[in-house]
Amino acid sequence: MYASRMGNLPPYLFARIDEMKAKQRKLGADLIDLGVGDPDLATPPHIVDALCTAARDAKNHHYPDYAGLPAYRSAVAGWYKKRFGVTLDAGKEVLALMGSKDGIAHIAEAFVNPGDYVLVPSPGYPVYRTGTLFAEGKVHEMPLLRENNFVPVLADIPKKVAQAARILYINYPNNPTAAIAPAGFYKEVVDFAREHDIVVISDNAYSEIAYDGYRAPSFLETKGAMEVGIEMHSLSKTYNMTGWRIGMAVGNADVIAGLGRVKTNVDSGVFDAVQHAAITALSGPQDCVKDACAIYQERRDVLVRGLQSLGFDVPLPKATFYVWMPVKDCMAFSGRLLAEAGIVATPGVGFGASGEGYVRFAITRPVARIQEAIGRMRGMDL
Repeated sequence: MYASRMGNLPPYLFARIDEMKAKQRKLGADLIDLGVGDPDLATPPHIVDALCTAARDAKNHHYPDYAGLPAYRSAVAGWYKKRFGVTLDAGKEVLALMGSKDGIAHIAEAFVNPGDYVLVPSPGYPVYRTGTLFAEGKVHEMPLLRENNFVPVLADIPKKVAQAARILYINYPNNPTAAIAPAGFYKEVVDFAREHDIVVISDNAYSEIAYDGYRAPSFLETKGAMEVGIEMHSLSKTYNMTGWRIGMAVGNADVIAGLGRVKTNVDSGVFDAVQHAAITALSGPQDCVKDACAIYQERRDVLVRGLQSLGFDVPLPKATFYVWMPVKDCMAFSGRLLAEAGIVATPGVGFGASGEGYVRFAITRPVARIQEAIGRMRGMDL
């Protein structure tokens, strides 16, 4: 019944977790969900107000511009200039997305032929892999190991694979490990991409969720980066807008054009009213982002201290709203947490083979619930 390519697709990790949660809730469990990274904080009121105003304007009720409103693309370019010092041509180097997942899912269709390799971090966002498989490409996993600070060792990629690779994904601040890009890494990526004629896709969706004074850079700040790739970004995590489905791809004009050509054939763009609200988010005051980070930092501290008090070796992340914790068997551990304590954590192996031996917690629940989760774990035989 299904096309043969469907047999190559793993079940989407978070859909499977939702099934497990539903089963436990039917049994009456009070779940503390530290699984999926969906902010529990509300979208800031000034952004919601902008949406309501735009939604009442009949001019916004028609098909949107495929590439995004010129005003939205200009707002993105302005935000990138102010935040990262990166200069973008809003007309050629910015593309509106229905969230960064949209761009990541479709980019391989533009650049990967059947049998071409795509270099994917492991563990990594599952859509890097599934987008490649839909394009009938081959996935080469780049292990992200603790001894390498969860950064891929590009020199370890076999020459034959590198020569046949079309896309390289990087993601810092990283989901799921919460690692940050070390100094010099992006320069190494640019050099590698030039040597092997590879398109670099930087997933920078978590750049604004940072702590202890850390400010994440953009890959595009690196000399030569605009020549070899693009960056995907999103308003989802920065402004608590996951359900709004609005993001952007920025960078190399030819790569942007290729992605845009695919998208004109598969969707009709982002609702104009949402784009107007996004303009307000990007161009308006950023105090809401600082306030959210302060809340997440408090939660991070409570969770990490609690896990450390239970004997777990947990590093204190400088960015993202994830905590990446080593365990002996991630599936068994997360299964026990759910069944015995009603706590949802994501097994690391769901992000790739190198995620085995870890679970991911998302600090997207209030401090009181995180403290309750630690108390429940304290009652388990861990």
